[in-house]
Amino acid sequence: MSLKSANCVETNKHELVVEVDGKTFTDAVNSVYRKEVKKISIPGFRKGKAPKAIIEKMYGEGVFYDDAIQNIYPTALADAVEEAKLDVVAVDDVSVEEVGKDGLTFKAVVVVKPEVEISDYEGIQVTPKSTEVTEELVNEEIDKQRDRNSRLVTVEDRPAQDGDITVIDFEGFVDGEAFEGGRAENFNLTLGSGQFIPGFEEQIVGKNTGDEFTIKVTFPEDYQVDELAGKESEFKIKLHEIKTKELPELDNDFVMDVSDKETVEEYKAQVTDELAEKLQKESDADVENQLVTKLCELLKGEIPEAMYDNKVNDMMREFDMRLRSQGLDMNTYLQYMGMDAEAVKNSYKPEAEKRVKLRLALEKIAQQEGFTDVSDEDLEAEYSRLAETYKMDIDKVKAAIAADELKKDIAVEKAMDFVKESAIANN
Repeated sequence: MSLKSANCVETNKHELVVEVDGKTFTDAVNSVYRKEVKKISIPGFRKGKAPKAIIEKMYGEGVFYDDAIQNIYPTALADAVEEAKLDVVAVDDVSVEEVGKDGLTFKAVVVVKPEVEISDYEGIQVTPKSTEVTEELVNEEIDKQRDRNSRLVTVEDRPAQDGDITVIDFEGFVDGEAFEGGRAENFNLTLGSGQFIPGFEEQIVGKNTGDEFTIKVTFPEDYQVDELAGKESEFKIKLHEIKTKELPELDNDFVMDVSDKETVEEYKAQVTDELAEKLQKESDADVENQLVTKLCELLKGEIPEAMYDNKVNDMMREFDMRLRSQGLDMNTYLQYMGMDAEAVKNSYKPEAEKRVKLRLALEKIAQQEGFTDVSDEDLEAEYSRLAETYKMDIDKVKAAIAADELKKDIAVEKAMDFVKESAIANN
């Protein structure tokens, strides 16, 4: 194989002309012949025993060329790309220029990683979220725990109110006719939950156990059932039971039930510490999101669409793997959700664009700040961290992740740390 020429034909696109010598191409043709001859029947020869020359005479000299080209061009193109020192992200087109016993010449148009610029990334201003743990937040967190440990009690001495769980029978009518799906018995409905169409739950508030009544509501114009959208309706209701949550008292007994603490004071201190850690993580994540958004804005360059497409496809593969780990596959999921693959891809595009831009920005910063010279110590430490994270033998991690690729990841991580450390907080 030899690279005959390499020329930039437009932004982020290069045209390579590649030559494969006669011997290499003939070897590829012979390899295809040995594989395909088993399927070929020629009069006068046992099936699979016809000489190559006889087959070529009957079907044409180039009978095995197409498969030979398919087999040989990926390696030939990869060698040409390496010789041309191009960082290719996609192959746009491949066309055969000449092919025969003397060899193969083909032309490939490849998409390369863009040249980008970025500046003003040091000292980016960010606005951190508050990490103050107030008494109100502590009480809210404790009330959530009390709610999780609540019990339902039947209410008999008052009408239904927001927050109550009502047990009802209902049947809906439009134009005096009952409609499909509009009837249920002993249905548990939490008032104020917004589970039913607007106006339904509100008209149960104030009613008492045993009441039978009619309510009138109008289905929203965008209701999912076309036959009901925008229609006025009546529902006949029977209220069987009103239930409410009874929260446990905040005392030492409750504390010992839900934690390893013994007193309310100790429990509040624990909740305070947990909230402080949670709020700090949320604030750090929000600051990082602000920095990512800003870095994407600061990046200058013409990014090929192929890079976004590649990232979308990566995300689709990751999603498919997650589905398979849960016993599903992509087709089943799409059918269940009433979506097609194109709709899922479109939903990934904004995130894919952000990831591509961020990676390019951080790679450029790493280059400009001298982070690309990754030490052997840093490399070994990262391999060890990955082995610990994924509970794998370190040698298996090294076999799965090339050192050069991991060095790039380490450099990018250092660039992000640099941006974070230099950021200026607006309080």
